[in-house]
Amino acid sequence: MEENLRAINEKIERHSAFVDRLTGEIGKVIVGQKEMVERILIGLLCNGHVLLEGVPGLAKTLTVKTVADCIQASFRRIQFTPDLLPADLVGTMVYNQKTGEFSPKLGPVFANIILADEINRAPAKVQSALLECMQERQVTLGDQTHRLPEPFLVLATENPIEQEGTYPLPEAQVDRFMLKVLVDYPTRQQELEIMNRMTGAEPPRPQPVVALEEVARGRAVLHEIYVDRLIDEYILDIVFATRKPEEYKLSELKAYIEYGASPRASIYLKQAARAHAFLRHRGYVTPEDIKAVALDVLRHRVIPTYEAEAENLASEDLIRKILERLASP
Repeated sequence: MEENLRAINEKIERHSAFVDRLTGEIGKVIVGQKEMVERILIGLLCNGHVLLEGVPGLAKTLTVKTVADCIQASFRRIQFTPDLLPADLVGTMVYNQKTGEFSPKLGPVFANIILADEINRAPAKVQSALLECMQERQVTLGDQTHRLPEPFLVLATENPIEQEGTYPLPEAQVDRFMLKVLVDYPTRQQELEIMNRMTGAEPPRPQPVVALEEVARGRAVLHEIYVDRLIDEYILDIVFATRKPEEYKLSELKAYIEYGASPRASIYLKQAARAHAFLRHRGYVTPEDIKAVALDVLRHRVIPTYEAEAENLASEDLIRKILERLASP
């Protein structure tokens, strides 16, 4: 077993060599926001979509565009508005008068990385059209089905301040996002650097430093990262504690959790932990990897009750209590 683990470690070190080049180039443009960058890379490695929530001006769009430029991926930014139609997203069938036939005109969703800006401003029909893209990774126009390019990653943003004229995402769609990341303000020192960079003669521009093939090879070996049975049990303990807290000596949380995490949480928690280890050039998962990604995987899957809201307890607070109380392997 020890020899196998050493071989896995060496293989992961080899295939994850591009990570340092990539994060270094991103760091030339983006100041701080290490957690947001890491979560985007986890989504890219795991083929999982990411929901970014934060006030305007925190470089969400710039970060996503920078990642796409650094890996030479096609990128499209789609501004979601109340008058957006599904055809504006996925495309439509266009009639050709000369031939008398309909032909598909593919929409902007046909790209490797999609930034769905302010996703909750679009009506339900548009959100459901995006849902097929996210889940099935294909688009149906007329009687034809078109596969989306690989990799295909949706990075959606939400503004937590302005809620007027928005259409809250249904739970079924929110559950499709592998991670929900809360983007915070930079520190004072970081903001000083941002101010100086962006007011210079020319803002920094990222260079392509990683080929998509390198990312694809990293994704292909991700499942080989070793996960011990005790780690699997730890993941299940965390997820099941959100559903039946009383069975894990957390009876006080029962009144605060309306719905626990779905089975997708267990799947995504294991995948995200593997990607977290991969970013650190490690061929095995530790309990720290689980704890590092647990909040982002679970915060949109644990629904608090009215009692929790009345006591100003958010889903993050409940998840933290579970992580603090459960014994890690």
